[in-house]
Amino acid sequence: MHEFRIGYSDTAWISSILLAMLYGTGPLCSVCVNRFGCRPVMLAGGLLASLGMVAASFCRSVIQLYLTAGVLTGLGLALNFQPSLIMLNRYFNKRRPMANGLAAAGSPVFLCALSPLGQLLQDQYGWRGGFLILGGLLLNCCVCAALMRPLEAPAGSAPASGPQRPSRRLLDLSVFRDRGFVVYAAAASVMVLGLFVPPVFVVSYAKDLGVPDTRAAFLLTVLGLVDIFARPAAGFVTGLPKVRPYSVYLFSFAMFFNGFTDLTGSTASDYGGLVVFCIFFGISYGMVGALQFEVLMAIVGTQKFSSAIGLVLLLEAIAVLIGPPSGGKLLDATHVYQYVFILAGTEVLAASLVLVLGNFFCIRRRPAAAVEGEHKPPADGGVDSREVEHFLKAEPEKNGEVAHTPETSV
Repeated sequence: MHEFRIGYSDTAWISSILLAMLYGTGPLCSVCVNRFGCRPVMLAGGLLASLGMVAASFCRSVIQLYLTAGVLTGLGLALNFQPSLIMLNRYFNKRRPMANGLAAAGSPVFLCALSPLGQLLQDQYGWRGGFLILGGLLLNCCVCAALMRPLEAPAGSAPASGPQRPSRRLLDLSVFRDRGFVVYAAAASVMVLGLFVPPVFVVSYAKDLGVPDTRAAFLLTVLGLVDIFARPAAGFVTGLPKVRPYSVYLFSFAMFFNGFTDLTGSTASDYGGLVVFCIFFGISYGMVGALQFEVLMAIVGTQKFSSAIGLVLLLEAIAVLIGPPSGGKLLDATHVYQYVFILAGTEVLAASLVLVLGNFFCIRRRPAAAVEGEHKPPADGGVDSREVEHFLKAEPEKNGEVAHTPETSV
């Protein structure tokens, strides 16, 4: 802001473009994963993300920052983010909610570390040196990609007899025929309008109240610390047998909790109030982070998840591109941070209502016997004992459509 003499809204476009690339390139990532596999796509993504941040450190205008830190790094992170979720869905079934929660906890771990580290880098090396160092750190995405070992068929398994299953489409648009998917996509698109706004502005909010820079940056560390424990806890609760069939409603409650926290956070008038806000926001934000893709996996099933997540992220990209800049415009016009938090909370609350009402009124109730039958293990005792291979083979397609899991019914 000081070097390029720009306002809050112009600065917010950097993170918005990055998030829009992360979300908007979802179909491209789906096609790449279905064509080349998770590991090569993630390796390419790590290189692009690093290159974007390194190039951003040499930028001479905010437009160049939009193209490097926004577009290039955003594309690289997208090529890491989506394949990691797809691989998680392929590796786990029974313990998938817990796996989702643990995997999602990686974000708050580094949020805690990078918030004070970012302030330190800026103080010691300036924002340019900080971007250069962060670009080097992003090369570790390539190390993570190397660990994404493709699944192999069980040893000694014979080729399946009979007609061969048709090859997987590079982008399966049939998910739009699933009403559960449509309701989820609509709710998620509304949710991301306001979900990322408070973390973007809470540090500036504290500085506006007269809080020193270091203490203000510590707010994100508080948020991240709470988030670390909230995500695995939410995954553990969702994985309980009596809770898992109602994961959609738990996700709706998480969004409601998050929106309500934003509204109450708008009343904070001192540093202590913002710390309390970050604690409760971290809990609700962690619940949303642990549940959002677990619910999508439950709705569409394993075979269509790689296409479904790409399409959902594309729909969310428009909202992500609008959210933080609209908050910045509102702040530039009013200079009142409370209005920004009220707007964000209202949007997330609206998303929770869309999800719960859409599931209650738009998705047909299914017979209890059919639901119970889907949880029973196959009668054939010849299934391989390893959980991964069992998961890949345990959900046969019916008339070309993947059978829905109990989590999609109400």
